[in-house]
Amino acid sequence: MTSWNDALTRPQLEHLTRPYKCLKFSPSSYSYSTVSNLSLAMAIPPSSIGFRLLVSLLVALFAVAVSFFPPDEYLLDCGSAVDSTVDNRRFVSDSPALNAPFFSSDGSISVRAENPSPNLAQIYRTARVFPRSAKYEFNVGEKGTHMVRLHFHRFNSSRIDFGEAEFHVVVNGYVVLSNFSGEDDSSTKYGPRVREFLIWVDVGKVVIRLVPSARSKFAFVNAVEVISAPKDLIADVATSVSDDGTEKFNGLVHQAMEVVYRTNVGGRKVTPFNDTLWRTWVPDDEFFKTGEGSDKIYFASRIKYIPGGASREVGPDNVYNSARVVKSKNGSVPQVNMTWEFPVAKGYKYLVRMHFCDIASKSLGVLYFNVYINGNLAYQDFDLSYLTGYVLASPFYMDFMVEGGYPSSGFISISVGPSSKSGENAVDAILNAVEIMKMNNSMGSLDGYIPAEMILSRCPNRKNISISISVIAFMCILTSIYIVARRRIVRDGFGWSKLPVDVPGHDLKAGNQLAPRRP
Repeated sequence: MTSWNDALTRPQLEHLTRPYKCLKFSPSSYSYSTVSNLSLAMAIPPSSIGFRLLVSLLVALFAVAVSFFPPDEYLLDCGSAVDSTVDNRRFVSDSPALNAPFFSSDGSISVRAENPSPNLAQIYRTARVFPRSAKYEFNVGEKGTHMVRLHFHRFNSSRIDFGEAEFHVVVNGYVVLSNFSGEDDSSTKYGPRVREFLIWVDVGKVVIRLVPSARSKFAFVNAVEVISAPKDLIADVATSVSDDGTEKFNGLVHQAMEVVYRTNVGGRKVTPFNDTLWRTWVPDDEFFKTGEGSDKIYFASRIKYIPGGASREVGPDNVYNSARVVKSKNGSVPQVNMTWEFPVAKGYKYLVRMHFCDIASKSLGVLYFNVYINGNLAYQDFDLSYLTGYVLASPFYMDFMVEGGYPSSGFISISVGPSSKSGENAVDAILNAVEIMKMNNSMGSLDGYIPAEMILSRCPNRKNISISISVIAFMCILTSIYIVARRRIVRDGFGWSKLPVDVPGHDLKAGNQLAPRRP
C-alpha cells in the first residue's frame, strides 16, 4: 500500500501545513481547520480515488489560501462608518472619527446607496464625496512598486447626482485619471469600476489627489487600495518591438503604469478571491480573432513554480491551468497563427506581458513557436522547455514594449504560431494569459497631455479660491474708499501737495486754470 509520504510530494505537504495567510483566520480556527483536513485525508485509504481527489482539492485550496504578505497594505472603505469585508479582505472605514484621517479636505461628505442590489459588495454601497480638492495620504515603509486600486460606483442617491461628477486624479505626481466621471467611456453597462495602477515609490508616502474639474461640482471614490507589490512583479528590462526589429528597454520599474487588460486565455474568469494579489482575470473570447485550427485545453494537475520562472504572485494557478493551443493534425504542421486584438489609446507605449505554461505537451523539447506583436516578429523559435529548465507545467512570462494603436487601427495585435522548428504530431503554439499595461507619456500622464502641475494649479482648492475672492473684494472696497476720500479732500482744499504761491486763493476751486498775467 502507498504510504502517506509517497502519496504527497514535499511541496504538497508544505501547502497542507502552511497557515491561511490571505484568509486571515484566527490561529484557533486555522489549527482546527488544518488538523481536521489532514485527519480527514489520513482517514481515507491512500490508494482510493477519493483520497486522490481530496488531496487535489486540498492542494488547490491551500494554494489559493497561501498569499504573500505585503509590507504595506491599506484597504479603505470610503464614506463608510464601519469596516467591510470583501473576498475575505477587511476594508477599514475612512471616517476621521474612527481612524487617523487618511484624507484631508474640508467639507467632504459620506453618501450611502439607496436600495442597493443584494449582491452589491459593501464597499460599493458608500462613497466619499469631495466638493473641492482633496488628498489621501499613506505612509509606506519600503520603496518599490506599489499597486494602487481605485474603486468607483455611481449608485442612486437623493443627496448626490453622480452624473455631475468630473474630476482628475493624481498619484505621486502622475496624472492617472483626467476628466473622469466614475464610468469608463467604453462601458455599456452600469456597475462598479476598478482602475489599477502600478507606481514606483521612492519617498515614504503614496499621495492620491482628487481634484474636481472646473465644470464639475465634486469628485468621489468608493474604495482605495494601496499595496506594495512583490519584488518580482515588474522586471526592469523588457524587449522593445517595432518595425525596425527588437532591442532591450531598461528602466521599466520606474515607469507609472495602468493595467488596461488582464486576460485568462482559454479559461474562465479568475476573481480576486482566487488570486494571491487579489486581481481579476477575464476570459479572452472577446479579443480572440483567429479560432480556426486552435483548441482550448485544461490542466488538472499541479502547476510547478520554479526559481527563475513566474511565481504565483506573477500569475495564479487558475491562469496557468488553461490555454489555447495549435496542434499538428494528420501528421502535418498547420500554418495557423492564433491572434488577439486589444483596443488601446494612441500616443502611449504599452507593456505586453505574455504568460506561457506547457500543460499540453507529452514530452519535453518538442514545443517551438513564434511570437508576433503588431505584425512584427518578437521572438523566433520560442523554446519553452529550455526557458523553464526542462520542466513541464512550469510557468514563464515574457515582457514586450510596443507603441499603441499600430499602425492606425487603434489596437495592439498579438499572435503565436508554428515556427520552422515545429514538429509533426506535437503542440505547435500555446498561450495561457495576456496582460497589457499603459505606460506614462513624456508629460508624466496616463490620461492625456496635461501635467500634474498644471492640473493642480488650474484647479486649486476651492476654499482657497473663496478666500482669494474675499481678499480681492475687500481690497477693492478699500481702494474705492481711498479714492472717494482723496476726491473729497481735494474738493475741500486739504490736499497734501504744496500749492503754487502764485495761484489766488479764490481760484483754489476753479480747477485747472491759467495763472493771471503779470502787468
